[in-house]
Amino acid sequence: HEREHNREISELIAKHKEEMEKVRAELNKEQQHVLDELRQQMVAAHKAEIEQAQLQSQTLHSLELEALRLSLNNMHTSQLELTQSNLRKEKETALVELREMLNDKRAQEVAILRSRHQLEWEKIKEQCQREKDDL
Repeated sequence: HEREHNREISELIAKHKEEMEKVRAELNKEQQHVLDELRQQMVAAHKAEIEQAQLQSQTLHSLELEALRLSLNNMHTSQLELTQSNLRKEKETALVELREMLNDKRAQEVAILRSRHQLEWEKIKEQCQREKDDL
């Protein structure tokens, strides 16, 4: 029973690790997808703003164009960093929630296994007592 119990706990731990890896992979994939979409949007916005700046370049001084480019670049960089930070926080929150859920589930399963183990122990004990009484 103890070996069976240990085996079941090992299986639960392996299952827990496997589920955590799946969740991590899914979150990483989702994060990459969101970042790719954001990059595409940023590239499109960047291209549109560059075209607009080129139309105005006939009348603007070269230093003003450089300042605009640097400002735009900084804005995009800070936007990307903010998005990455938010995604990281969401990922960490999701992982914490999942970990808590899996730990609760594992605790429930361990409690059930202990209860079963105790019932089986009591049955065996009673059976032994009956056999002893019969002898």
